[in-house]
Amino acid sequence: MSWLPFALHKLRTSGAWCVSVAPPLQMTSDRTFTCTAPVWLWKSSAKPEAAGWFFATIDPQTAAEIKYATMGMSRGFGSVKVVAQVGATRWATSLFPHKESGGFILPVKASVRKAEGVDAGDVIAVVLNV
Repeated sequence: MSWLPFALHKLRTSGAWCVSVAPPLQMTSDRTFTCTAPVWLWKSSAKPEAAGWFFATIDPQTAAEIKYATMGMSRGFGSVKVVAQVGATRWATSLFPHKESGGFILPVKASVRKAEGVDAGDVIAVVLNV
């Protein structure tokens, strides 16, 4: 059925079947996920002169796998604790639900951006351990 605009695949974490519009996400273990994510800058409309926050958007498919792997473990606002890695830099943080994309957003600290040479508009490879 290659003519269908979606893929049917088995989730590695549970063995359940899932329908997606993209190929299955790369998962290196039951609790480690890899993806690429665009980095963007958020600024308050109330104080546009203030410094903003940098985030990377984790796509909806990866977010669904993470939600499934962490069922019952989410925290306030639906956040999920993770250890994130970009390049050689690892840090403990949380993912937060993102209504606009249907995925998660990952805060990217200044120390990470500086160490890895990341700026708004870049697409980064992210490893997430939940």
